Amino acid sequence: MSLLIRAAKTANQLIYKVPVRHLNLLEFQSKDLLQKYGVAIQQFKVLDNSKSDAQVVQSFDCPEYVVKAQILAGGRGKGTFDNGFKGGVHITTNKSEVLSLSKQMIGNRLITKQTPKTGIMVNKVMVARSINITRETYLCILLDREHNGPVLIASPAGGMDIEAVAEETPEKLKTVPLDIAKPIPDSVLLDVAKFLEFKGDAVQRCADEIQKLYTLFKAVDAVQIEINPLAETDKGEVISVDAKLNFDDNAQFRQKDIFSLDTTEEDTDPREVEAAKYNLNYVAMDGNIGCLVNGAGLAMATMDIIKLSGGEPANFLDVGGGVNESQVAKAFEILTSDPKVKGILVNVFGGIVNCATIANGIVAASKKLKLNVPLVVRLEGTNVTKAREILKNSGLPIQTASDLDDAAQKAVASL
Repeated sequence: MSLLIRAAKTANQLIYKVPVRHLNLLEFQSKDLLQKYGVAIQQFKVLDNSKSDAQVVQSFDCPEYVVKAQILAGGRGKGTFDNGFKGGVHITTNKSEVLSLSKQMIGNRLITKQTPKTGIMVNKVMVARSINITRETYLCILLDREHNGPVLIASPAGGMDIEAVAEETPEKLKTVPLDIAKPIPDSVLLDVAKFLEFKGDAVQRCADEIQKLYTLFKAVDAVQIEINPLAETDKGEVISVDAKLNFDDNAQFRQKDIFSLDTTEEDTDPREVEAAKYNLNYVAMDGNIGCLVNGAGLAMATMDIIKLSGGEPANFLDVGGGVNESQVAKAFEILTSDPKVKGILVNVFGGIVNCATIANGIVAASKKLKLNVPLVVRLEGTNVTKAREILKNSGLPIQTASDLDDAAQKAVASL
């Protein structure tokens, strides 16, 4: 059971060992998607500091408002803005305060326990109708390898860490395998609703909401929809208050509207964004030796050997198994765009990769960029003899290495 709960937290990572990208939706975008499929949510509006904000707020009548900064990070309520304003979540009954609250958030960086030290820029604020929650439950639908398909996980103990529930009170968790080709049977829906401790008319309302969520799950190629909490209000409503959605990256070609909503680029290192466009996996680090490697495992090992040799890696950069010359050239552009990089180490083991392709890419990129930092190259595997000839005949001051230890030591010594 604990495996399923962990899967609910990291569904994409469990299902895809080599994901293309991870789509991230802001809270209001997730709510909008749920609403399009008839799922009951809080009414909401979005403010972006435009001229229409005042009119939007004026036309939105609620007894109480929840004003929430929209960023991809938790802990917003206890966060602090770089302008000194405290709290990324505010509740007010005064409509006139809504606009002033949003103006203190939009255009400023919100710092929480889950953001970088500099925070994340807030470009939009969601204003939602506050609801009186009388009870919180948990519901999740996700793809699970063990069941070879979707499963539903439910718990009457919502609004808290579901992993803790699984460990401390496993009897409060219910797991139901689902048929991907059919709607959930009414008997199953009602059984789950009763397990969630809904009573009276709320049982059928809960069952209807679960079916709508499963329809959404299949329609948008989701790998996870987590509702925490699925709440019951003092008016007997069953509402999805907070939703986390993850999608199958391989379905991007048929879910273009959803993937166009991705806000990751707003808060990601531009080099990572550029690398992703070329199917390169790049993560910046604090060192000064740039690394270009094929394969995540080899990349990790390369960084370890650099550190053992007394150096510090400047990045993780995995060019993958199907790399071509243009990708190698782009990888070099990304590496050299980091002013901290004082040397470059290329470490390629050619199984799927043709070493000659890497060598041609290295030479072309070095000449185009007029590379002015030391370059150490270690190549082994497919077509390595030809690759070494290409490097040798390039006329460039490229240091070759016999093995990874030799390459790391030469890279560190070249600084």
